[in-house]
Amino acid sequence: MADGPYTVKRANPRFSFFADAEVTLRDGTGVRAQLAELSSRGCYIDTLEPIPVRTKLRLRICDGANTCELHGKVLYMHSGGGFGIFGMGVLFEEMGAEQHSAIDAWLHGLAGHSRKDSGKNPFSQIRG
Repeated sequence: MADGPYTVKRANPRFSFFADAEVTLRDGTGVRAQLAELSSRGCYIDTLEPIPVRTKLRLRICDGANTCELHGKVLYMHSGGGFGIFGMGVLFEEMGAEQHSAIDAWLHGLAGHSRKDSGKNPFSQIRG
């Protein structure tokens, strides 16, 4: 990605990662979501319903083969520009060894895939 005036420097690189997710709010409300990015400390999700900033939630991520459940908090939200989709940055909280292991396994696979494709697809690693 080219450097520009809005380039964000991150301590933990994010990788494109598409997986289904289920968000459960504290009141028990369930919201379907789609993961778009993953890092060791959080993720970016898209939903059809806005979830307010600072909302604590439970997130269940499933990539078809593996599942991970963890707690998180919405850090920021973007509207979908009139398309009815909302994007949210979620910070992982209260991660145990099992959650760390699952996230690390996904990231290890994504980092290896990114290195293999680095000459072919400049967008395989984003927001690093």
